[in-house]
Amino acid sequence: MTDPTPDAWRRTDAYLTATLVEPDAELAAALADQRAAGLPEIEVSPLSAKLLQLLIRIGRVRRVLEIGTLGGYSTIAMARALPADGRVLSIEAEPRNADVARRSIARAGLDGRVEVRVGRAADVLPDVDEEFDLVFIDADKESNTVYLDHAARLTRPGAIVVVDNVVRGGRVSDPATEDEQVAGTRRGLEMLARDPRFDATALQTLDLKGWDGLALAVRADAGA
Repeated sequence: MTDPTPDAWRRTDAYLTATLVEPDAELAAALADQRAAGLPEIEVSPLSAKLLQLLIRIGRVRRVLEIGTLGGYSTIAMARALPADGRVLSIEAEPRNADVARRSIARAGLDGRVEVRVGRAADVLPDVDEEFDLVFIDADKESNTVYLDHAARLTRPGAIVVVDNVVRGGRVSDPATEDEQVAGTRRGLEMLARDPRFDATALQTLDLKGWDGLALAVRADAGA
């Protein structure tokens, strides 16, 4: 087995995407609007969006909490996988991002299923008082432990928690790095390891977004 190169993993990602992910005009339009608005190109990959959809279907998820909306790409993908009575609550710190996302969500016909709340998630979450079946954390990494604590508070045992961008080009395993986003990612992973409310693993990914990964956790019964 040879070590992967950027050309090889991007070619493989393109092949897997073309083979396993059906074209979606609304997602393509949302991504185009995000690019036109100059938002950062940090949305999930198409394969990761499909993974989120499958987790929703496998887990029979009806209520999703998303922390970090950006332009609404992942929001739309997840909302499409929900049953008719499903709901996504997505929290976005930047009002401009939220405006772009809301327009794309409405064009996709999902504004009745999705609510985008504007504000720093650490400030918004204390006022959220409902139960979710899946939490997707994709915001500032420095606050991952705060978000995980709220994820535990707002879910039942058996719920799914996904944390994006946990490998960060391999820097997560470099003890010499002084990047606070990496430090915040590490703190989140360490919390998943030691907190009895979670049972978790993590996977590295190589795709068009580069070298990264995600953590996948189940909300555990801490009293069991």
